[in-house]
Amino acid sequence: MLGYYLDLALRSLKHNKVLTTLMILALALGIGASITTLTVLRLLSGDPLPQKSARLFYPQIDPNPLDGYIAGQTKPASTMAYPDAMYLLHARKATRQAALALTQAKFMPQQAHAHPFFGDAVMTTADFFAMFDAPFQYGGGWTAADDESRAQLVVLASFLNDKLFGGANSVGQTVRLNDHDFRIVGVLKPWAPQPRFYTQSLGGRSYGDGEAAFLPLRTARAMKAGPQNIECYADVSDINNVETAPCMWLGFWVELGDSSAVAAYQAFVSGYARQQVALGRFQRSETALLDLMSWLREEEVVPDDVRLQAGLAFGFLLICVVNTVGLLLAKCLRRSREIGVRRALGATRREIFTQFMVEAAIVGLAGGLLGLGFAELGLFGIRHQPAQYATLAHLDLAMFFFNFVVALLASLIAGLLPAWRACVLAPAPQLKAA
Repeated sequence: MLGYYLDLALRSLKHNKVLTTLMILALALGIGASITTLTVLRLLSGDPLPQKSARLFYPQIDPNPLDGYIAGQTKPASTMAYPDAMYLLHARKATRQAALALTQAKFMPQQAHAHPFFGDAVMTTADFFAMFDAPFQYGGGWTAADDESRAQLVVLASFLNDKLFGGANSVGQTVRLNDHDFRIVGVLKPWAPQPRFYTQSLGGRSYGDGEAAFLPLRTARAMKAGPQNIECYADVSDINNVETAPCMWLGFWVELGDSSAVAAYQAFVSGYARQQVALGRFQRSETALLDLMSWLREEEVVPDDVRLQAGLAFGFLLICVVNTVGLLLAKCLRRSREIGVRRALGATRREIFTQFMVEAAIVGLAGGLLGLGFAELGLFGIRHQPAQYATLAHLDLAMFFFNFVVALLASLIAGLLPAWRACVLAPAPQLKAA
């Protein structure tokens, strides 16, 4: 029976080529626009570490003065001063904890006549790699003892290892970085969470290939590697000595096992803030402990214009669906006599309804196929925009299938009214008119 309905639908669509083309084109344009914007929105709002994002938290305290402060409404600072981060780090109240900052590093290739080049580097502590599930291709990270001893060690990103050592196992070799020699202890596999949540408040890129190298924090600072993002909350006499200056420049992440551990750590951070207020060092006692996805929402990683574009695109799809309804109704009216004859020959209302819905589904699948081309064209345009995420705008397998789901649903919704209108037509008047 389905084959019979398909045959009737295809004959009808071929018979009214202009209306069929207009319906497919209308749906394709709406689907292409909505899938393009939805792909970008999904990229920007995705979970960078879905396997453990619920266990990663970003504690916040606030050493800023009371100017402009409104209790319960003012958000805590997004970064920490060095003494605060070191206190939380050495307290070890979490399963894992890491302090980090970004810096610009100069790399000197060992090849003759090669020119130095600059890249982003992360200054961090030993737990960084295990806490963020950073996978190693060769070697591993350093230890907490290496942090304290200011060992000159480095972990390379895979793309930097490819550039400097041709992708070979470089563990144990030396790389020249900021005019100092560092021994390579590990090389990561290709790893770049999107968005790059751990750099969000540190002045780095949120998307792209990631940082080139990872250095022990105290080692990098001993060699005068400067952080990229510094925010001072009091007058500063020496900005170069950020360890003692009243300045915030460090991000701090912790891994907590369960809800009781989260509550205990929140109490610990709140107690520390109240202690600093009592000592006169802080004037605000506000604190926060946000999980990874809440932190990204707080930082407004997804720009408002991207959400607006997605909403407008789906609004455009709705307009296209309404236009398709009108075109399908026009086809229905033109086929009134045909419907009357079929009813007179014994076709039930259900069979007429099914016939028109099958026809709408074919239009939807054709519109989805053409809409896929429009979506790829839209994403191609986005990849040529000057945005950090531009190169990542690709249609993955999930969005490929979702494209056809949207197309099919849109066409079936558009076909409901025309199909109902067709099945309730009285056959007698149509036969008399014939």
